[in-house]
Amino acid sequence: MIYIGYAILFLGFIRLLVSAVNLLTNVYLPQGVRLENHPKVSILIPTRNEEANIGKLLADIENLSYTNYEVIVYNDCSTDNTVNIVKQAMHNNPNIILIEGGELEKGWLGKNFACQNLSLKATGEYFLFLDADVRVKHQLIEQSVYLMKKQKLKLLSIFPKQIISSKETLLAIPLMNWILLSLLPLILIRWSSWTSFSAANGQFMFFEAQAYKQLAPHSIHKANKVEDIAICRYYKKKKMRVSTILGNEDIQCKMYNTLDESIDGFSKNVFDFFGGSIVTGLLFAAFTTLSPVILYFLLGGYASAMYVCSIVLIRVFISKASKQSVKSNLLYMVHQHFIFLKIMCIALLHRKHKSLTWKERDIFID
Repeated sequence: MIYIGYAILFLGFIRLLVSAVNLLTNVYLPQGVRLENHPKVSILIPTRNEEANIGKLLADIENLSYTNYEVIVYNDCSTDNTVNIVKQAMHNNPNIILIEGGELEKGWLGKNFACQNLSLKATGEYFLFLDADVRVKHQLIEQSVYLMKKQKLKLLSIFPKQIISSKETLLAIPLMNWILLSLLPLILIRWSSWTSFSAANGQFMFFEAQAYKQLAPHSIHKANKVEDIAICRYYKKKKMRVSTILGNEDIQCKMYNTLDESIDGFSKNVFDFFGGSIVTGLLFAAFTTLSPVILYFLLGGYASAMYVCSIVLIRVFISKASKQSVKSNLLYMVHQHFIFLKIMCIALLHRKHKSLTWKERDIFID
């Protein structure tokens, strides 16, 4: 039994090491870049009932320093004021185009279908897919094009800095990076050819257009509810260079406004952080919950205290890497963990019933 205790300590050290690597490797967009030329970028935005967000994003885009772009917005049967807001923005910015979506074709999920239709209208050398709740600033596109060229990438994805506007969302939103940045060194997404080192975020997906047209990733993964991660793995299988990094002040996102929204959102894809494995996800939940107690009984209080210190350091490193409040994440660390367990339970119920609802559509789970 003592070997179990040492194994727990070892795994805790590995997570601590991974979180330190993600902090120290500076996985962000380069600052102060200059481009010799400005290739055309197609900014592609799928929308469905985004009246609270789309106007802000379109205003942000108009204020970017990059000028050689087109914006194509796909309206996926919105029932709110989304379309009128986009049309109003079109009066101020002639680079904006609105596509009216129709009935969702069989076998497709809504966002994937919207992205595919957006790509068919795009004319740029690069395709930038943005979610409507993203906020962008300054040299974001220059920085992205520069990094694509410098690292010879076919796909660049960014986890935006998350805007945490209330105590409610503070209890859930940091969990995404807490899982990701303690299990996966982001730098290995680019350095390693192994598809197991894959992660991406659909909020920001920047494609070289030629490779995108060749691989048709949204069409290939048309029914995948976590298409971003699947596309990243797909590109790596096809020997295409990819990179996933963290966002700073130039790209932010307010994913959810309430705790219930956060729980519903994360529960639809939490197991995909563990390669789609329910068993691995549940083992991670059990490991992160019970390890201090198990260590206390197997190796004593000193080992348990060491492990608790590693837990705290992991939170500190990940908070700093994610540009989040260290103090808040430490203060609500236990609360966040109970929310994580609740998310796992709800995700299990979704799996049991083989469906969930998102954006007023039913999503069926295999």
